[in-house]
Amino acid sequence: MTHLEAPAVHPLTRTLTQTQIVAYARASGDFNPIHVDEAFARNTPLGGTIAHGMLVLAFISEMMTAAFGRAWLEGGRLDVRFRSPSRPGDTITARASAGKAEDGLIRYQVECVNGAGEQVISGTAWVKP
Repeated sequence: MTHLEAPAVHPLTRTLTQTQIVAYARASGDFNPIHVDEAFARNTPLGGTIAHGMLVLAFISEMMTAAFGRAWLEGGRLDVRFRSPSRPGDTITARASAGKAEDGLIRYQVECVNGAGEQVISGTAWVKP
């Protein structure tokens, strides 16, 4: 095992909007009404629209790209769990803390939390610096 210095990864904060969620639906082709139809979504147990999980997950990738550039884009790996939904108006913070280095990769614990501090995504990212 080679000792690698784990570069700091700076948190990234974004506020979700319904416009952004609809734009993501267009880009992904996922027009599930829980994401795009506010009247429909209000009458579900969720009580309103929610963001696509992959839209929120993209904040982690944006954060890691800012820290590692092409190294992340070409070889970064993620293993995550979606913990709870995110809604329009939620301020989401992606953050990472460095862990162990092994086999030339640095492992980071990553997460997205909403403004109330609730974890919406958690997991692990690996990158070769």
